[in-house]
Amino acid sequence: MYYLIESTLTQRTLDECIESEKQYVIVLTPEEWLKQRERFEMGIDLEIDAIEVHNTKAEVNYDSLTGTFSIPSRRDVTGDDYKFAFALDEKGIVFIDSSGRAEKIVRRVKNTKKWRMPSLERFMYDFLEQIIHSDQALLEKYERELVKIEDRIAENDDDEEILNRVNEIRGDVRELHTHYEQLIDFGQELEENENNFFKEQNERYFRLFINKATRLQDKATSLRDYTVQIRDLQKTQLDVKQNRIMTILTVVTTIFMPLTLIVGWYGMNFKYMPELQWKISYPLVILVSLLIGVGGLIYFKKKRWL
Repeated sequence: MYYLIESTLTQRTLDECIESEKQYVIVLTPEEWLKQRERFEMGIDLEIDAIEVHNTKAEVNYDSLTGTFSIPSRRDVTGDDYKFAFALDEKGIVFIDSSGRAEKIVRRVKNTKKWRMPSLERFMYDFLEQIIHSDQALLEKYERELVKIEDRIAENDDDEEILNRVNEIRGDVRELHTHYEQLIDFGQELEENENNFFKEQNERYFRLFINKATRLQDKATSLRDYTVQIRDLQKTQLDVKQNRIMTILTVVTTIFMPLTLIVGWYGMNFKYMPELQWKISYPLVILVSLLIGVGGLIYFKKKRWL
């Protein structure tokens, strides 16, 4: 894919892109890059490896800016990232990608953007913005789901799947938080403009992107804290249930302790126990036991232990 940055991205040949005075956007496979990289005259000191990519970053070289992208899939945030590399100078940017993700983003920019004042800086802003364009809706979706989960927990729903889902959301939000942090660092590296590849008046595009990524990072931080609160709420609800059960068991044990004493006392059958000879002994013991049980229940009700 070879494009010149005009009012839109206009498809051209490689020769036309290299020979043109306009800036270009090119997407190559790693194999194509190895064959063609000398033609771009970027003076790259570092070897670009489009496979061994671990994060999103930008590095300043003598006469170029190189780096990598590691973009989480929004359908499976904790799964495998889309990974590709790039090389950039004042003439344009070359993406080195075997995943097809960079090509997809560039095509989306081509199909949706039209510029009054085309520039590499504006293209970079739109490219980066396409990476995060749906994230606000995604984070809001997570927030709504967490609110529903919180309501279920408040209604004493102790389904184990609830905690599993909270942990899944927490994992996704953690990955996105790290992703935004890397994008912010990336944008700051571009804004620094150490090699003067970008026009000073166009550096505002990078600041605008940094602000957007920062707001998303703040939202992700808030959601991450929210998941902790929900987990604490569920633990609190579980503790309350356990305390309730222990309270009931304690009350039952307390009520039956005197009854156990009576049973043990009159189960000894000593020869000279006068109560054994009374005609009313049996009904009397029943009555006393009932009074102890009912009296205990009334007492614990007044103390609000039941």
